[in-house]
Amino acid sequence: MFTSSDLYWKKNGCETSNRTTNYRTDIICYCNHATAFAVLLIRQPIAKIHWEILSYISYIGCGLSAFFTALSLVIYVFSGNHKLDYSISIHVSLSGALFLLNTTFLLTEWGATVDPDWVCVFVAALMHYSLLCCFTWMAIEALHLYLLLIKVFNAYYKHYLVKLSLAGWGIPGIIVGISLAVKDFKQFYGVTQLTMADTNQTNAICWITDDSFFYSLNLVYFTLIFIFNSGILVTVASSICKIKVIRHNLKAPPDAEGKTWRDPAMASESCRSGLTVLGLTCLMGTTWGLAFLGSGYTNYPVIYLFCILNSLQGFFIFLWICLSAQKQRRREMEDRMNSTPVRSSGIKSE
Repeated sequence: MFTSSDLYWKKNGCETSNRTTNYRTDIICYCNHATAFAVLLIRQPIAKIHWEILSYISYIGCGLSAFFTALSLVIYVFSGNHKLDYSISIHVSLSGALFLLNTTFLLTEWGATVDPDWVCVFVAALMHYSLLCCFTWMAIEALHLYLLLIKVFNAYYKHYLVKLSLAGWGIPGIIVGISLAVKDFKQFYGVTQLTMADTNQTNAICWITDDSFFYSLNLVYFTLIFIFNSGILVTVASSICKIKVIRHNLKAPPDAEGKTWRDPAMASESCRSGLTVLGLTCLMGTTWGLAFLGSGYTNYPVIYLFCILNSLQGFFIFLWICLSAQKQRRREMEDRMNSTPVRSSGIKSE
């Protein structure tokens, strides 16, 4: 970092190197301040002290999410019992997209320091592709939940998972492919310099280089998915509340009016319903909507929540998959016990 008052380079987490090309020597400054997860959707300048804290949070969260999403993929591959379950297959697909996003995010600073330019372009394009895949699979989660709970999923859809996979992995691939194809006219991916708010230090990462492309594509794409997922979430949450009330009214005795909320069973069921809604909120990526509250000005509480919740999303989905698999095994065991054949001396008719 160069200061005009002192007329010398301050290191402060940065290193300088000389690069000579065509008899010209350039002084290049590389900084190692790490990167906050919020840069994926928020481009507001962040103070240096907050930047470092957010970077540590982001790297720890992405590391945990990458580990647990990889664990989800391994368990799914080696467990053939759940491959016919559409819901778990969709959860694992979202986990795969998050694994790509977390791993490429951890490589984004390294890519900016590698000499061949195409390496940084590849890392930036792969991270953008994985981010769009995450958003698309979140929308697929909402669509599947709508068909499952609202439309009562009893219709047969031919090649259902194949069609969802083509949409979940194909649509982002088309967008990123077109963006890379026009590189001769406009380069959208490469080294991006992020400036801190209280200093003139910059941090180089591999990401989208054009602000107009960043806002017009990323935020518009996510906004449409966020509106769709929020509508589905509200609809499903209201349906869960109605089902809970109806179920309790059927079980409650006639003289239980006025004692509803003091009933331990009702309180426990309400707690489970609340946790279910929170799980669906994470599953549909509603927490990414915090980016709207962090746009226009630097809102540090929102940025901290954004980094914590979204960098750990892969870990939360791993817990959701484990609970879903446990419920499915319990349901299969109950069905097996209820369908146990009873010996009879009667004649079997065909």
